[in-house]
Amino acid sequence: MSDTTEDIEIELLLEALFQRYHYDFRNYARASIKRRLAQALTQLGFTTLSALQDRVLHDPKMLPRLLDFLTVQVSEMFRDPSYFKALREKVLPHLSTYPSLRVWIAGCSTGEEVYSLAILFKEEGLYDRTIFYATDINPDALAAAEAGVYAVDRVRKFTENHQRSGGKSSLSDHYTAAYGRAVFDSSLRNRVVFSDHSLVTDAVFAEMHLISCRNVMIYFDRPLQDRAIGLFRESLARKGFLGLGSKESLRFSTHAPAFADFVPEDKIYQRREP
Repeated sequence: MSDTTEDIEIELLLEALFQRYHYDFRNYARASIKRRLAQALTQLGFTTLSALQDRVLHDPKMLPRLLDFLTVQVSEMFRDPSYFKALREKVLPHLSTYPSLRVWIAGCSTGEEVYSLAILFKEEGLYDRTIFYATDINPDALAAAEAGVYAVDRVRKFTENHQRSGGKSSLSDHYTAAYGRAVFDSSLRNRVVFSDHSLVTDAVFAEMHLISCRNVMIYFDRPLQDRAIGLFRESLARKGFLGLGSKESLRFSTHAPAFADFVPEDKIYQRREP
């Protein structure tokens, strides 16, 4: 298949997903989309993207299977421990001055970061005054996040990260292990709202004190990155905080002047005064 034919098929498939199901991947980084669609063809048993498009359009049950390839679900609890240590030591002392808090985990995937932040806020005495909004575009990922069940062989890494982040409790205090699974305590979800939300098409839905959107925008092209950062700017309360992934930056965004470096080495920014 020539590159020209492949490019046409990709354009048509992404447009079909948008028109039929309102999932918009049209401005995702094209190299990443190509890799993921190649994997989807192999593992779903299709020889062409046109055949995959036909199936997705006429069989809605195929959509979640395709979304599993198009949305990235690679994470771990307390990933990049220095980020969570910086939140603990430098951001939460500021947030502790507020009587109530709202935290948005944008692109929460299967929930590892949600539980990381819930545990962190519990350890720092802020959990009971915080509402966490955990959003993603993948319904299967959201369901997994809300369940809070992970393979027990992943917990050793979770525990190491938690300790390196300055954890004040034992991670084992927060889950029950049985039958090869670690089930995180339901109390960690009491103040979490799990919801579908797209950074591509949806609008701001509340004023936030902290937004954590890590390793999501690396899959967007530049205009879509700018749109997402604009959403965060609009959503953040005065002097609120934004955390990005280690390979992400505000440097090229038109919204960069609205933010000040707060912990630049961990990609934590603060919303400037309006």
